[in-house]
Amino acid sequence: MENSNQSPLENFEGGKLLISQISDVDRVAFYKKTYAHVAGGVLVFILFEWLLLQSDMIVEFALSMTQGMRWLLMLGGFMLVTTYAEKMTMKTQDKTKQYLAYGLYIFAQAFIFVPMIYIAAFYMESGPEILNQAAIVTLSLFTGLSAIVFVTKKDFSFMRTGLTIAFFIALGLIVAGSLFGFNLGLWFSVGMCLLAGGSILYQTSNLIHKYSEDDYIPASLGLFASLMLLFWYVLQIFMSRD
Repeated sequence: MENSNQSPLENFEGGKLLISQISDVDRVAFYKKTYAHVAGGVLVFILFEWLLLQSDMIVEFALSMTQGMRWLLMLGGFMLVTTYAEKMTMKTQDKTKQYLAYGLYIFAQAFIFVPMIYIAAFYMESGPEILNQAAIVTLSLFTGLSAIVFVTKKDFSFMRTGLTIAFFIALGLIVAGSLFGFNLGLWFSVGMCLLAGGSILYQTSNLIHKYSEDDYIPASLGLFASLMLLFWYVLQIFMSRD
């Protein structure tokens, strides 16, 4: 056990024993379960994406939502789904409701990715290969950043305020770009990749220090969200050079 001098009450979050206070065997089992759910989320995302791309009507509608106020409406809807899914997975221990919220979030991610993946696959010179390249880079960065946290055991919770401020600044720039019609450019994508990397460090740190043994679904959702944010902007960087 770590921090053996702590009061027993300090080892609980909402009446649940924190993951940092359980046995090594149970902790490893929690990590395996969480990353299995992240991997499962990726597979479900791929399935949803494939199904959505089979419908010309859905593709045309998604493409029509990428300009100006329509894009802001789409982002607003996505943020509402994100907020609902995060709250639902955290406030209830009903696994059915948690899985439904996680599945809803994955579907929202798949839908918002439709325009970019369609353009990357069918209009970019390198075709589907660009998706494979972006996916490999994203998974490599995700794995490397996660490994940093597990090896160092450092608590990155101090990043929360900075990440929150940075996300609001980025959202403001996205809104301004949509309203006034200017392209945010390559360096914005690079900056967002750095922001996504910070989010991965933060979420992985929470996995080690903040969650309880039963919180593998909300932990998975947080990691999956950071992974998809990184993939979005890595793919944009690859598309900008094609």
